Amino acid sequence: MIIEHGNTLISSEIFENEFVCNLDKCKGACCIEGNRGAPIERHEIEKINADLDAISPFMEARQKALLDTEGFYEGEDEDDLATTCLPTGECVFVYKENGILGCAIEKAYNAGKTSFKKPISCHLYPIRLGKIGDMESINYHRWSICKDACTLGKKLNVPVYQFLEAPLIRKYGKDWFQELNQIYLAWKQEK
Repeated sequence: MIIEHGNTLISSEIFENEFVCNLDKCKGACCIEGNRGAPIERHEIEKINADLDAISPFMEARQKALLDTEGFYEGEDEDDLATTCLPTGECVFVYKENGILGCAIEKAYNAGKTSFKKPISCHLYPIRLGKIGDMESINYHRWSICKDACTLGKKLNVPVYQFLEAPLIRKYGKDWFQELNQIYLAWKQEK
C-alpha cells in the first residue's frame, strides 16, 4: 500500500516491518557491503567538503589515501552520486573500532567538530528514497545483512519508521513526522 503524505509517497512497509540496528551482530556491514558507496545528495557534498579538515582526523590511513587520490564522491548526475569506496568495498569515511565499522563524519559530529551528522541515505537506512515525478518515494529496503536488525526490531516491537524517527525529522521536519505517526495509528486501527 502507498500512502501520500505531503510531497512524499510512503510504502506501508515502513509500518509493517520492524527494525532496530544490531551493530553487535552485523558489525556495521552496510558501510562495506553493496555494489557502490552510499547515495549522497549534491548539497551534502558541499557540507562535507567544507568540513573535510574536521572529518579527516577521524579517518583511517587507507581512507585518507583514497580521499587524496579519488576524492570522497563519484558520479555526476544528481541521481548517481555516491561516496567513493576502497577496492575492498569500504566507504571512504569508514573507520573500525572494537571490530565495528563506523562513520568518520558521524564521529566528527559526535565530537562537536562538525554540524553535519552523515549522509541522509546512511542515517535513514533501511529506508531508501526515490523520485516519482515531483514526489519523493519512501521505501523499505530489505538486505540480508540486516536480518539481525529485523529480529531485534520484531523482539522490541519497533516499526521501521519509529526506529528512524530522528533521521525522518531531520529530512522532513517534526510536524511531518508527527503527522506520519498519526497516519500510522490510523493505519494500525484499520488493520
